Amino acid sequence: MSRKGDCWDNAVAESFFGTLKTECIYQHKFKTKEHVALVVFEYIETWYNKYRKHSTLNYKSPKQFEQELLKMKNTA
Repeated sequence: MSRKGDCWDNAVAESFFGTLKTECIYQHKFKTKEHVALVVFEYIETWYNKYRKHSTLNYKSPKQFEQELLKMKNTA
């Protein structure tokens, strides 16, 4: 953990929330909190985790990265 005032602990979370806002939140007009929750859930589960490529994962989706990691562990 970094010390108080250092930004490194929050960098990944801030990057995710910036992406979430840009690619999902700002694209909709919400009427209820339930609608927000549904749209965010759908974005994360149907797009972000399955297909969106991430530079920190060598430009693979989280699903691809996880499958390759599990495959490597099973063959070792």
